[in-house]
Amino acid sequence: MELTVYLAGQIHDNWRDELKVKSKEMDLPISFVGPMENHDRSDNIGEEIKGEQPNAVFKDEAASEINNFRTQVLLGKSDVVIALFGDKYKQWNSAMDAATAVALQKPLILIRPESLHHPLKELANKAQVVVETPEQALQALSYIFETD
Repeated sequence: MELTVYLAGQIHDNWRDELKVKSKEMDLPISFVGPMENHDRSDNIGEEIKGEQPNAVFKDEAASEINNFRTQVLLGKSDVVIALFGDKYKQWNSAMDAATAVALQKPLILIRPESLHHPLKELANKAQVVVETPEQALQALSYIFETD
C-alpha cells in the first residue's frame, strides 16, 4: 500500500523537502503532492495560460483560478492532507486547504505550534490528528503501516 499525501502550507521555506527526506529515511511508502512551490510561477500562471490581464486584481484572479484547479485535483486524489501552520506567515491558503480536506472528508493532520492553539482551535477540532512538528506528523503516518 502507498499513500498520497497533500502537503498544505506556506511555500516560503523548505519544510516540505525536509519532510520528504525524513519520510524516505523512515522508508515510508508515501508520495507527496501539493501547491506550486515556485512563488513566481504560482503568481504568474494565470497570465501564462489566459494571457495578460488588465490589472493586478485580474492577474491575481486568473492565477487563483488555475491554482485552485490544481489544488482541487491533487487534494481530491490524496489519501491524507497535512496542513502546516507556522508563526511567521499568514496562513490563509493553509486554512483553505485544511477546510477543503475536512469538507471532502479527507483525513487531516494539522501541524501547529502551541502558540496557535487558540486561533486554530475549531479547525484542530475537525482534524484527525494535531501535532506540533512535521516529525510527529510522519510518526502518525508511519503508524498506519505497522502490522504488529
